[in-house]
Amino acid sequence: MIVMLKRNSVYIKDLLTIAFPIILGNLGFIMIGVGDVIIAGRHSTDTLAAISLATAIINCITIIGIGILGSISPILSNYRGANKEPEKYFFPSLKFAAVLSVIISLIIIATIPLIDKFGFESHLVPIIKDYFWITAFSTFGGYLHYMSKEFLQAFEIVLFPNLLTIFCIFINVVLNIIFVFGCGFIPEMGAIGLAIASLITRYFMGIVLFIYCFKKIKIKYHKDKNYYLDMLKVGTPSSLAIMIEFVAFNSITVIMGKVSGVYAAAQNIICTITSVTFMVPLAIGNAAGVKVGFANGAKQFKSLKKYAYTAMSLSVIFMALSACAIAVAPGIIVGLFTKDIELIKISIPIVYTLCFFQVFDGLQASLAGIFRGLKHTEVVMASNFISFWLIAIPLGCLLALHYKLNLLGFWYALIVSTIILCTIMLSNLLIKFKKMGN
Repeated sequence: MIVMLKRNSVYIKDLLTIAFPIILGNLGFIMIGVGDVIIAGRHSTDTLAAISLATAIINCITIIGIGILGSISPILSNYRGANKEPEKYFFPSLKFAAVLSVIISLIIIATIPLIDKFGFESHLVPIIKDYFWITAFSTFGGYLHYMSKEFLQAFEIVLFPNLLTIFCIFINVVLNIIFVFGCGFIPEMGAIGLAIASLITRYFMGIVLFIYCFKKIKIKYHKDKNYYLDMLKVGTPSSLAIMIEFVAFNSITVIMGKVSGVYAAAQNIICTITSVTFMVPLAIGNAAGVKVGFANGAKQFKSLKKYAYTAMSLSVIFMALSACAIAVAPGIIVGLFTKDIELIKISIPIVYTLCFFQVFDGLQASLAGIFRGLKHTEVVMASNFISFWLIAIPLGCLLALHYKLNLLGFWYALIVSTIILCTIMLSNLLIKFKKMGN
């Protein structure tokens, strides 16, 4: 693998030129979430448990729109490769994002009465409901930011959008401290303060990036129903694939949260840790989606394959190295999030299993990006469904609940399912490559 990377230094450079700013931005986005978790944990274990359960459900809803909007950059990259005019599709993308945000906001609000039925600890339910209400109104800000970021990414403009995300880490932390713990005339709000801080941060990011699009690109007004169809064709399976994975991970939080809120808190900490490292192969996958999409539109199949293999290799190497780093000091890493002894004791064994899991998780992230560039996202959707819902959740329930391994049992199951996921996706990719020729 190392030898192959040396032979493809040009492709590495092209991918990392796009990926590195995206890595910074993705890590920035995750660090915003890390800030929420740390501030919540410092406030109280109940606050951390409540936002863990709330975000577990909300993420399953909002990810639908994120997945569809994530089709913008690979589609427009294909258009660029085919010498179409991708700048014409800003307003159609904006309209699509606005409609999606309204739909998703209404779904979040409609879910609030159902929270009583989930069987959470009774003292957490009112906190979760309040968090839902405020988060529902932040959806458009988040989607505006993501749409603008995807549009710019199609033109390989990635530096400013991701630096903006880094800057917003500090804005979010300051707002969290003010609203969660109180400051001056602002009272202590706990979990509600976290939701308010997130709302303000999302709209700030969305509005700034929206303005930047007009500054950077000569936007043209255009109507094209085929573009909406293309977005749905590529974006819907991709959205469902992401949702399948998100619902699986967050179902684990909900299932174990019903056993005890401390397991929900532990799952949130573990997912936050893996999300930090996952942002690197995710960024490489995004870069691969752009470069593979351009090569696919231009019918440059030899370059397409080179970008694909290089992306997979980079992802696996990084995740293997980061796994070694995490395994050295799991107690220190978990201790950054909480001082609760029981929570630390539950989390540390899971961190070791995470080290095995994330190598394959990195590979599947790059494979998903490649399939987006090829506009064949149905493969990703089917693979995720088989791996997470036919394997991970049933096996996890067996190990966690029947054999009393609790949350650790689910992570054993996730290792097995992710290996199978990579096998299915890689096999399909090799078949497609064989049909392409050069």
